[in-house]
Amino acid sequence: MLVSKASGRYAKALLELAEENDVLEQTLQDVLFIKETIDGSRELLLFLKSPIIKPEKKVAVLEEVFGGEVSELVHKFITLIAQKNRQSMIDQIAYSFIEIYNDHAGIIEAQISVAQKLTDKQLETVKSRIADVTGKKVQINEKVDEDLRGGMAIKIADTVIDGTVKHKLEQLEDAFLSSAME
Repeated sequence: MLVSKASGRYAKALLELAEENDVLEQTLQDVLFIKETIDGSRELLLFLKSPIIKPEKKVAVLEEVFGGEVSELVHKFITLIAQKNRQSMIDQIAYSFIEIYNDHAGIIEAQISVAQKLTDKQLETVKSRIADVTGKKVQINEKVDEDLRGGMAIKIADTVIDGTVKHKLEQLEDAFLSSAME
């Protein structure tokens, strides 16, 4: 996701405020709820980003959707964002907050792509090995892609370790094609 500098500043301010008030974990849960709600509703996202819809209407919808569902701190934060006419950035702010929180808490996210769903034991083994290598807590997002045929690909930040059968077959095909052209 492309995030603006402003959304990063808002997210950092929210994190610092939550830390000062000793409600960091609750704030994380609220932000995750906001992110899931917006990610789950394309209509809500388009509504908040629309330049045609008046800010007052956006504020009313935000109040209706999140009003009683989030803590007082996050509610006030959403109100502040609305007063600054930054409703269209709420998804970016949530994304930035989670990223900053993870960095603050020493957590890395690993995207694992596999051909078949891993068992809990296999997931724990992968998680443990990544934690040993990185020295950080690991949060795994598993994605099943049957086209991979076997093996797994692990993506952490901008690093990808591709040990899939599909990737190995592509490498083999490239090797055959390049030797046939010589």
